[in-house]
Amino acid sequence: MTITSDDRDGTRTFAEIFDRICSNVGHAIRGKDDVIRLTTTCLVARGHLLLEDVPGVGKTSLAKALARSVDARFGRVQFTPDLLPSDVLGSSVWNQADGTFEFRAGPVFTQLLLGDEINRASPKTQSALLEAMAEEQVTVDGATYPLQRPFMVIATQNPLEHHGTFPLPESQLDRFLMKLSIGYPGRAAELDLLREEDHDRTLEDLAPVATAEDVLAMGRAAQGVHVADALAAYLVDLADRSRPSPLLSLGIPPRASLGLLRAARVWAAADGRGFVTPDDVKDLAVPVLSHRVVVGTDGRLGGIAAEETILELLRTTPVPS
Repeated sequence: MTITSDDRDGTRTFAEIFDRICSNVGHAIRGKDDVIRLTTTCLVARGHLLLEDVPGVGKTSLAKALARSVDARFGRVQFTPDLLPSDVLGSSVWNQADGTFEFRAGPVFTQLLLGDEINRASPKTQSALLEAMAEEQVTVDGATYPLQRPFMVIATQNPLEHHGTFPLPESQLDRFLMKLSIGYPGRAAELDLLREEDHDRTLEDLAPVATAEDVLAMGRAAQGVHVADALAAYLVDLADRSRPSPLLSLGIPPRASLGLLRAARVWAAADGRGFVTPDDVKDLAVPVLSHRVVVGTDGRLGGIAAEETILELLRTTPVPS
């Protein structure tokens, strides 16, 4: 699968561009190759990412490194309880010179938006992102403004802090293609980090290895990855088995199955294949599905996490041969 590129290489394969992006991001985020590949998959699949992790493990660095690697515009919003929707989207301001209102764009008008501590914002401000995430456009005062593609939201939240936070509702969680945790670095990666004279300088010095147009072209190419009827039926079986599950009060919704299929196509293309396999689905099922299901009373009493229910579904659902 080849992608026409703007650089001097002319034509490169999907997997070559994908690997180049991941390798470049890896200069800033050490020892987290799996997280980097999943994040890049999310970007190419036109999805959004929720990072739930403790402070200081590299969430901001991951977002900045990805934006720099694909030469995309980067923006950041620090969510707080007093943040207003207009602080994110923008607002109409009276221009005394010509006696009209003019729109001043907010930080959402970028290509990769980092929403830091999104669960600290009020539900009203959280929901202001819904249209942008779902339709890649923003409506303010009755006027609609398109966002520049590719557009990706990487939102973060701290799982340990609950005071003064507003949990994201299911409708908002469902807009995130994946939910990931970076986790602490391994011993060797942390030693390398300590030996660096200036980690921030390493991040600032990252040069683009692809373009935003490359990302869009990869997304279009991934749509052509073949999905067998049996594989599509496997996705439906996973969803069906989750809905009457005694452990779940909310099963896998159709949008989640569509997202899993979209991500699996990118995952397969990144591996150099033109077809999706059941292993692709299994690799992506937990990050794509776990935040979209709700563990029921029986599951909570048994101390079962959403991730465990997805793994159980994968174990008990017959795999197509």
